[in-house]
Amino acid sequence: MGYIIQLLYPKHFTTYPNFMLYERMRIYGRVQKVLFRDSARTRGNKLGLKGFVRNREDGSVEIYAAGNKEQIEKLFQWAASGPPFASVKNCERDSCELPLVCDRFYLVL
Repeated sequence: MGYIIQLLYPKHFTTYPNFMLYERMRIYGRVQKVLFRDSARTRGNKLGLKGFVRNREDGSVEIYAAGNKEQIEKLFQWAASGPPFASVKNCERDSCELPLVCDRFYLVL
């Protein structure tokens, strides 16, 4: 997946092997068409995270984030409830390998 994004947006991607933490979160519920991705992108950029957020075909939203533990905790605490019109039912979170990350936090269409 990262390779495809890199081909589409090569100037925005590079490797960051020294980040302390890479994490992924899947958010389920009413999380699409409620400005979840845009809100997550804005929050990720304000927190200084690198990564991206995208919709999944099953109706969930997926967040990949790279940064320090405190930054990621703040983003994922927010994501557990989401923006005002979202209704989060369940969240899954795990560490991940993220060889390519953005120069900031992006929304993937």
